[in-house]
Amino acid sequence: MELTSTLHAGAAKIDITPPLGTIINGDFRAHYAHTIHDPLFSKAVVVHQKNVWMAIVVVDICVMPKFYVDQIRESIETQLEIPFAHILISSTHTHAAGSVAEAYLSNIDLGYSRKLPALIVESVRQAKANLRPAKIGFGKVDAPAHVRSRRYLMDDGYTPLNPVNGSKDGVKTNPFGAEKHILKAATVTDPELSYFGIQGLDGKWISVVANYSLHYVGDWENGTISADYFGEFSAHLAKELGADDNFVGVMSNGTSGDINIWEFIPKNNYPTAYFEKSALIGKDLASKVKSAMAEMNWEENPEISIAYQELDITCRKPTTEELVLAREIVSKSNFAELQIDDEGLKQIYAREQVLLNEYPDAIGFPVQVFKIGNCAFGGLGGEFFASTGLWLKANTTQQHYFTISMANGNCGYVPPAAAFEKGGYETWRSRTSYLEEQAATLIQEQVVRMINE
Repeated sequence: MELTSTLHAGAAKIDITPPLGTIINGDFRAHYAHTIHDPLFSKAVVVHQKNVWMAIVVVDICVMPKFYVDQIRESIETQLEIPFAHILISSTHTHAAGSVAEAYLSNIDLGYSRKLPALIVESVRQAKANLRPAKIGFGKVDAPAHVRSRRYLMDDGYTPLNPVNGSKDGVKTNPFGAEKHILKAATVTDPELSYFGIQGLDGKWISVVANYSLHYVGDWENGTISADYFGEFSAHLAKELGADDNFVGVMSNGTSGDINIWEFIPKNNYPTAYFEKSALIGKDLASKVKSAMAEMNWEENPEISIAYQELDITCRKPTTEELVLAREIVSKSNFAELQIDDEGLKQIYAREQVLLNEYPDAIGFPVQVFKIGNCAFGGLGGEFFASTGLWLKANTTQQHYFTISMANGNCGYVPPAAAFEKGGYETWRSRTSYLEEQAATLIQEQVVRMINE
């Protein structure tokens, strides 16, 4: 294909819905798919400008480990000649998808994990094949109604326990059944709904990639396959825009590590039947994007640059004494019949210490930045708090900036340093939260350096 300096873009989506019986992770224990409510997709957008290639892929899945995503990116580079560093592959973080990563007592579904990489590569292949002259525009709109802190300060009548060290936490994450003890939210939210739209020069829609810092909705029965509000947004947006079947709508996950839409305070603002809340939120966000697009400025020839680095980040691991105690607890545990209560969590997190001890002392953490004209977005391989996303927006020089989380891997929660003093689920040392306490600071400062350079 012969391309000029004009921006070219293409998009495609491939159905990646797993079969019934597939292992579903995202909880303390495994679930198994018995119902498929809506299809899952790998959605790819490929852009070419002045010999610079970039590929953005958003996959309807909970999480993908870095080694797994690296292999997919290597395949794309080999087969499609898009540089490894120019490929971003992220997870939406729906908790109703096939498992390709261990999480607590959930295992990898080997059959699905072997099948998925080729489907992701194929989505990029088709997106590249669909390249045509295009224009791109960025925008943002506030949508505060659907983001709430899930970390709460509690009164003296409730004691949040830390299952790792047995101490009292200063906050409680998701205080189900203890709502009467809530004092106030412990963290801030990021209400911004960011997006970039791509149209052909003929005015026909190619794709819209949106970004919102809402963890997931989860208004379904365990054992259900669903793309959650991410899929609802995409379907409603296509209708709002009057786009044809070739349009690819994408919702990526922002900095939502401490944010969800579960109603602790106030309550009763949303419908309670299965899928009604995610449908309402997806439709509302799609409508907001459509309305805000009237103010979007289009560019046909923006400069594109991409930076990628892997930072050496130290891992938090148990001490010798903590490891001895954890092994003793695990030796007396019956995980097959374990109940998810205080004692059960103590056993789960003892197992986490034993397994975390096998990890290296440091990891390479993927940090990626894309600049398109006067706009930029970052790709970070973990679950970050909203405060990190807000800090980045305040400290970058770009007109528009947003962060795609769980990008190019996932090391679990990356709380800001101050959060460790208060504790809470996101800070409990485990295979889903193991980076050093200063990791968020080191990473966000690196993002700003890369943008400025």
